[in-house]
Amino acid sequence: MSIWEKKPEDGQSDFLAPRPAAEETPVRSHSLAEVAVDAGSIDVSPGTSSIEIVAEEPRFTREVEVADPNATRRSNYSRRDSLRGEVFDQPEPAAMLTADRLLDGSARNRPAPEAGFRRFLYFLSLKTINLGDSLAVRERKAVDARIGAPLEGGARFVPVLTRKGGVGKTTVSTLLGMALALAREDRIIAIDANPDRGTLAERVSKSTRFTVRDVVNRAAAVDGFTDFSTMVSRDVTRLDVLASDSDPMLSEAFDEGDYNVVADMAARYYSIVLTDCGTGIVHSVMRPTLQRANGLVIVSGGSVDEARLASETLTWLEANGYGDLVRNAIVALNTATQATQLVKLDEIEQHFKTRVRAVVRIPYDPALAAGSVIKFADLKKGTREAARELAALLVDSLNNPN
Repeated sequence: MSIWEKKPEDGQSDFLAPRPAAEETPVRSHSLAEVAVDAGSIDVSPGTSSIEIVAEEPRFTREVEVADPNATRRSNYSRRDSLRGEVFDQPEPAAMLTADRLLDGSARNRPAPEAGFRRFLYFLSLKTINLGDSLAVRERKAVDARIGAPLEGGARFVPVLTRKGGVGKTTVSTLLGMALALAREDRIIAIDANPDRGTLAERVSKSTRFTVRDVVNRAAAVDGFTDFSTMVSRDVTRLDVLASDSDPMLSEAFDEGDYNVVADMAARYYSIVLTDCGTGIVHSVMRPTLQRANGLVIVSGGSVDEARLASETLTWLEANGYGDLVRNAIVALNTATQATQLVKLDEIEQHFKTRVRAVVRIPYDPALAAGSVIKFADLKKGTREAARELAALLVDSLNNPN
């Protein structure tokens, strides 16, 4: 239909006039300054000089919460403070990704119970019910973890000494070494440095006739651990023992220089070196022994004179510049000595607690009283637990000295 129609006017002829177009929605115009132009919405047709700009609907943006500029920022990152909403200058470091934080400790991922009814129930329920280990097992594993804690640096030297003989020093050295060797993955050695014909090697199954004298004489020819291992006796617990000279005359000849040769050799292959010292605290071997010491175990008996001499040993060490060693030391209180039943052991223990890091009681055990080869598995439970606690305290003292 034509858009022209006749419109009569007075005194004029009819003519064609344009008919108004139907009402249309007005087209909204935008300036380029007001509309963000998207390259994909510009339609340029060939042969035209006009550009149609289509305005897009407003885009929604996510509101970002801006931290309070007045909030106190900290540089020392703490997981606990982060959970509380603290603001830090630095991002979370990689050290915060600890096993305790990331590992799922729920029942479904908990290790199977070790033994007893809990283990039986675990498998009976097709591994759907996991009560975990009993309290006793958890406590034992905790002690294992303390004993097996890694030690930074080189070999650690630990003398076991006292000024009085017959209080069980060699027995304590053996028990301590066995407890360490059973729970740790590295090598442990106990050296008999007693100049008075020590008996340390007689407390384990002897597998060699070599002694500290042979190590001194063959030091230049030792080319590795295989060569050195032929000169030590190894217990079933994996404790290595280096015997002293059986000839008293040769034992007396074992001096400071000889001990340093043996100690340097042991430091190549072992992480912990226990030294079973003699009663002669002023013997020449004692000086390098104490100079190398990273920890210390003092053995005391349960009688009045034995406790007094052990305490005097601590006094001598403090007077000769080993005060730090004394404060970090552990006293092994052997309750299997004479007159123990007549003495207030609690008073002895309380005395030593004021001077050293800790005190451990070693109970009476017939297997120890016999003075023969010690089989750790055959000892009473209380004796094994005391030895393990002594070993745990020693490793604690080596890693975290007072």
